[in-house]
Amino acid sequence: MGISEERVVAVIMVGGPTKGTRFRPLSLNTPKPLFPLAGQPMVHHPISACKRIPNLAQIYLVGFYEEREFALYVSSISNELKVPVRYLKEDKPHGSAGGLYNFRDLIMEDDPSHIVLLNCDVCCSFPLPEMLEAHRRYGGMGTILVIKVSAESANQFGELVADPVTNELLHYTEKPETFVSDLINCGVYVFTPDIFIAIQGVSTQRKDRANLQRLSSFEALHDVTRSLPKDFVRLDQDILSPLAGKKQLYTYETSGFWEQIKTPGMSLKCSALYLSRYRFTSPNLLASGNGTKSANIIADVYIHPSAKIHPTAKIGPNVSISANARVGAGARLISCIILDDVEIKENAVVIHAIVGWKSSIGKWSRVQAGGDYNAKLGVTILGEAVGVEDEVVVVNCIVLPNKTLNVSVQEEIIL
Repeated sequence: MGISEERVVAVIMVGGPTKGTRFRPLSLNTPKPLFPLAGQPMVHHPISACKRIPNLAQIYLVGFYEEREFALYVSSISNELKVPVRYLKEDKPHGSAGGLYNFRDLIMEDDPSHIVLLNCDVCCSFPLPEMLEAHRRYGGMGTILVIKVSAESANQFGELVADPVTNELLHYTEKPETFVSDLINCGVYVFTPDIFIAIQGVSTQRKDRANLQRLSSFEALHDVTRSLPKDFVRLDQDILSPLAGKKQLYTYETSGFWEQIKTPGMSLKCSALYLSRYRFTSPNLLASGNGTKSANIIADVYIHPSAKIHPTAKIGPNVSISANARVGAGARLISCIILDDVEIKENAVVIHAIVGWKSSIGKWSRVQAGGDYNAKLGVTILGEAVGVEDEVVVVNCIVLPNKTLNVSVQEEIIL
């Protein structure tokens, strides 16, 4: 099969409701993958990146949310991108590699030469065509997207060592206790279909091990992997670590941006990264205005066409405003995500905050935070249908849905 005839299938792991707990209260009423970053659902960004892969045959979303939660989005994105997108619901968690293997027959229906595997909660410039090209040059079974980070933060991720000349993966360890490398796994991969043989090998080995009757009671007690179901296979510990140094896995280092979207605070940072990327990929999505006939827009701002913004409002930088939102006269918005049906009244100020669906912020009120994306209260979060009354100040707070604030609060989680 020549390169022009090769087909590629993309698989995006979207997780499930039990996995998005750190994303509350924003994941209480919408699946985390559908939460908007830069005006588009989180999963939209990796899907759009996959569209740039040559000879892309199909995109699968794999997770354990109910199918009805993704049906509308999958239908609309398939029509928009003119690429078949399908949601596949796992009957139970199978692990990052086991989930892929569980749907191997469907994935292989298009007879792909390569499978691109991504995690939905990764915010990235996604250099997928370049990565695929490098993978072909390497000639291995898999290629991992990697990035250099600070030595202090590296142990929060999978650390790896690669050959500086050939880029072969020599050593891989998941969240080590001691420093191994400043090169980390980005959660984006290209594999040949041989990945399924490797995953099956882990399952078979685990099954054979479980069937061994001669295991001493001491070994049985101390064998951690033996307690895992044979069809639960982890990509990092069960595939990447054992195959490192065997000329099967290689790395591709990105020079672009990369973040993990684990918390609401990080979603605000990632929204900013995607907004800045729109300058090069989708400039038509960025708003403009000088304060005469429309609002004064500063730097990267997304405004949904149905939102109504008063011409005297000042918006930006890093602001995303969703459908049917209303922003009143003299309002000031900086570094925030405004969700559907929110009303921000006259002269209100919103800085480093996420304002939940159907919430309202009264006249001369302030909803703000310090902007430390990694701190628990570094970004103020208002859940769905929160009311902030006139002249109330909310600083560094998380407010759960359906609350009304008529007094000022600071550094609180309001249940």
